[in-house]
Amino acid sequence: MIVVITGASKGLGKAIAEVFAKDGHTILVCARSEVQLYNMMQELLNKYPQCTIKARPVDMAIKDEVTSFAQWCLQYGNPDILVNNAGQFIPGSVITEADGQLEQLMPVNLYSAYYLTRALLPAMQQQKGGHIFNMCSIASLKAYENGGSYSITKFALAGFSKNLREELKNTGIKVTGIYPGAAYTDSWSGSDVNPNRIMEAADVAAMVYAAAQLSPQACVEDIVLRPQLGDL
Repeated sequence: MIVVITGASKGLGKAIAEVFAKDGHTILVCARSEVQLYNMMQELLNKYPQCTIKARPVDMAIKDEVTSFAQWCLQYGNPDILVNNAGQFIPGSVITEADGQLEQLMPVNLYSAYYLTRALLPAMQQQKGGHIFNMCSIASLKAYENGGSYSITKFALAGFSKNLREELKNTGIKVTGIYPGAAYTDSWSGSDVNPNRIMEAADVAAMVYAAAQLSPQACVEDIVLRPQLGDL
């Protein structure tokens, strides 16, 4: 099975790559940080020598790089699973956030998933099957303080997921929106948040993996995960 994962050098993307690497699948990954990406690739290859991992540094906020990444992926075969995980978080208020913040976040949080999906879909349609996961957020479901442009882009990604699912439901291709609350990743390191208060990145990865194992006639439309004690 060929699994494409964006934003895979750390956090949720890395955890998802690892859960598929354990089973010896072919993993095609990208991230903006070349050093972190190749370090992650080597770490997983050392742990799971039975898998195949190919990595390419990509800035998913740039359309030409997204489409080039898609063509690079296709040389290894038709993707079975696409995880649109690349994203950026900047807190702020619609009223007070810096001018241009929406324009900064929209390309990586929405357009990257849109352009990569469009580029890979013909190959997935050709094989009449596949599964697309879009990394939305709890911020896609409910407005919250200091969400600003980030929350707007995540609401948009949720809308993209719903429209795409409707369009593809008769093609054999599944679409799942992932809506995680706080999960402990590198972005929390150095903070005073107790890791036991929030989820583990592996929790999200386990749900993605489980959803990918169902029969062709079953689709998990949405995965909503929150810390047991609720959102922060």
